[in-house]
Order: sequence, then structure tokens, then C-alpha cells
Amino acid sequence: MSFGKRQYERVDFAKGLNVHIVGMDGTWRRACVMIDISQTGARLMVEGSLQGLNLKEFFLLLTSTGLVYRRCRMVRLSGDQIGIEFIRGDKPVSKRFAVKPALGEPAR
Repeated sequence: MSFGKRQYERVDFAKGLNVHIVGMDGTWRRACVMIDISQTGARLMVEGSLQGLNLKEFFLLLTSTGLVYRRCRMVRLSGDQIGIEFIRGDKPVSKRFAVKPALGEPAR
């Protein structure tokens, strides 16, 4: 399956990498296999149905503990595979992870 020309080089996983996608509100979760990844997105093979899920914005959990994750959105669907784009925000997802300016340094 071809997903078109890419701006960034992709890394393919020979056997795939087990990951999960989770709804922003935590009400749904699906097991996936990551087929490839780049700086801006990835291709996933989803286990289970996507019907009724909000894929405009969700989390991609890269570790079983959920400590490594990315905010994403689906950009294409082909059978059981989806193309996702990583969402980069100007603001941290949580205040807990915000970088505070040093004394005398202007706030961002």
C-alpha cells in the first residue's frame, strides 16, 4: 500500500512494534502494531473496529506504562491500517510538564 511521497524518512519495523491508541477522554483503547514511523507521523495496523471512535485527536501510547505518548490525528484509512500525524502544540499537555522561566527571563 502506498501512502504517497514523504517529506521525512520513514523507519520500517520488520515485525512491527506493539502500541495502543487511546481516546483523549480515556473512554476507548485499541491495540495496534506500528508498521513505520517518521518525524511527523506513523502507519498503524489496528486490531479491532474503528467504528464510532473519534480519531480527530487521540493519544498514541508507545510504552505499556503510557509514559511515552504522542498526541495524534488520523489522516488516512485503508482497511485495517491508518496513517496518523503527530500533533505539535505550542502549549504543554499538562502544567506539570511546563518549563518555567528562570528568574529575570521573560515568560513564553
